[in-house]
Amino acid sequence: MNRYLKDYKWSNIFAMVRNLKSDPKICPDEFHHHLVVITGATSGIGYVTARKFASKGADLLFINRNEDKSKKLCNDLNAEFNSYCSYLIADFSKLSDVHKVAKELSTIERDIDVIIHNAGVFLTKKTLTKDNLETVFQTNYLSTFILNYYLREKLRNQKKGRILFVNSEAYRFAVFGVHLDDLSWDKHNYAGIKSYGAAKMAQLLSMIKLHEYYQGTEITVNAMHPGNVRTNSGQNNNWFYKLSKKIFIDSSARPLENSAEALYYLGVSSELENISGKFFNLTTEEELAPPALDKDAAEELWRISMDLGGINGR
Repeated sequence: MNRYLKDYKWSNIFAMVRNLKSDPKICPDEFHHHLVVITGATSGIGYVTARKFASKGADLLFINRNEDKSKKLCNDLNAEFNSYCSYLIADFSKLSDVHKVAKELSTIERDIDVIIHNAGVFLTKKTLTKDNLETVFQTNYLSTFILNYYLREKLRNQKKGRILFVNSEAYRFAVFGVHLDDLSWDKHNYAGIKSYGAAKMAQLLSMIKLHEYYQGTEITVNAMHPGNVRTNSGQNNNWFYKLSKKIFIDSSARPLENSAEALYYLGVSSELENISGKFFNLTTEEELAPPALDKDAAEELWRISMDLGGINGR
């Protein structure tokens, strides 16, 4: 029997369904010369979020896979908004890339005011990276874990800052929690929504540990569901998935700008000062499902992630 079942509340499910129809709160404040780091900024949610922060005067640092697209994005933002913009190149399916940029990021002289973990992938078939790890787990979770680990001391020494996960209500598909003994899906049947949900659940479990670490500081860490918006996520999958997504998901999708407005609000609004360890559906706070609140699982996942991420001994 699922040990979490007794703690589930139908009221939370009803609240989620209701919140999916809500609009984000709007933050009117400017954000001149504050440094914002965004991963996966060349398309989709990352792209419109980059434009939103640029329009408000923020300085931007991107971590992307594609250098040509990154250069064009910076040139466009500079031309339209006179933005300061730079980028680092890393493929999150390669741990060597992630360690390299994480080290670079941890040594920059400026404070990081907001870091938005947006990069991710959705796959309907199980694949392994060159590091012999399941691709969705490594790209969506483990790489963000490594970045956050390298930044711990830098951020703790800052006066303030905000860490934001672009998470998903799909974490709820990990009803049994994360299979910590089977992160490569060797013992369990693989499905795209299950692997994606597990990776997002892992993000939320890491949030428990990060929230504890930053207690007593003004560094906050929160997660958000960006709403049903049309992105190019899943374009590496087969024709049937892409057709189904177009018919059943994209047809009812809301504007990408909703996600950007929510991330701007969560990253900038004074209403979120010292609010940490929370999950938001856009900008509406929700109570997390029981597996995402499991501190024992968070501790064990942290130890496993240190090992898989090649951090032990560094």
